[in-house]
Amino acid sequence: MANRAKLTARAVAAAKGGRHGDGGGLYLVVSETGARKWVFRFSYSGRVTEMGLGNAAVSLAAARAKAAEARALVAAGRNPIETRREAESVAAKNPTFGQCADALLEAKSAEWRNEKHRAQWAMTLARYAEALRVLPVDKVDTAAVLSVLQPIWQAKPETASRLRGRIETVLDAARAHGHIARNEANPARWRGHLDKLLAKRLRLSRRHHAAMAFADVPEFVGKLRQRKAMAALALEFLILTAARSGEVLGARWVEISFDKALWAVPATRMKAGREHRVPLSNRALAILAELAEAKTGEFIFAGQRAGKPLSSMAMEMLLRRLSAANVTVHGFRSAFRDWCGEATSFPREVAEAALSHTIGDKAEQAYRRGDALEKRRTLMEAWASHCEGKTNSNALPMAWNTQ
Repeated sequence: MANRAKLTARAVAAAKGGRHGDGGGLYLVVSETGARKWVFRFSYSGRVTEMGLGNAAVSLAAARAKAAEARALVAAGRNPIETRREAESVAAKNPTFGQCADALLEAKSAEWRNEKHRAQWAMTLARYAEALRVLPVDKVDTAAVLSVLQPIWQAKPETASRLRGRIETVLDAARAHGHIARNEANPARWRGHLDKLLAKRLRLSRRHHAAMAFADVPEFVGKLRQRKAMAALALEFLILTAARSGEVLGARWVEISFDKALWAVPATRMKAGREHRVPLSNRALAILAELAEAKTGEFIFAGQRAGKPLSSMAMEMLLRRLSAANVTVHGFRSAFRDWCGEATSFPREVAEAALSHTIGDKAEQAYRRGDALEKRRTLMEAWASHCEGKTNSNALPMAWNTQ
């Protein structure tokens, strides 16, 4: 027999198997397995019917609000179940901009090499395009697009430019799904449309990542080794391998071959979209061996949260604490390249391959099948010696023309 007393949040949490009434046709139904759901019981056209209002994730207050809406529909002579189906059908045919944006993120996420890229798309479309999200996607017009772009067009030009492009992509996807008429021009397009309504952004000079002079790297590495922290080991490993932050932070144990002294970075984490084999110097192997003794998961440089890698800011913050100069983590790749070019006789092609840079035109790339692994092995060992402040016969001085 149903309980006729009003439910409380505590009673809902402690409810056992059976039906627990809250009055007004609202019931909490608890199955023998403990599964919970809310139902609204009503009479329509002479038949008693039940309508689901959600599972245990729906609070008592929310369930009461839904039941009140359903009772109002019954009182007006309408079937709340049919009304809900009609609303869902309309929503499926006329989704909001926010729904289309979320669907695009879900569909395209496999193309992005890291979670950070997806997060950037999600953030800009949620924060800066918030006013668009509630609009039916086919009602997003030029005025609506301008309303979210103009406030940041001059103050945050890079963000605004990316936002415009992402809005354009969402609207193009919505058109491809049939939610926008084929003959409707995209109101977020730039050429021939918004370029006539918004001021052209000043072209900024390309900013290079601030790099430490390669002559100062040995002293800096010495400071790193005085710190027994995961971020210090990760940063030293990054320097020794001339790798990017994302490649190092996402490194997994399955990518390492101790026998071959090799790190195989998968294509999904590489900027060029192809696998990159990194020969490991003796010091790089020593770092890995130290971490292997206490490994707790798949990531080599584990973060504080279980199953997660080190934070992307960890190395940056450590660099700020150890270096007074305006130096970036990515800048160590430049330091490595400068050292190759100015202090050694290693061929340019070998140095560029160590950085996983694409060399030459397509025809030249087609003939260059190898990745100069063994030559790079000698190079990386010489670089490791330099980072430790040692001289190495493999790093031959370049012959300078003094005439």
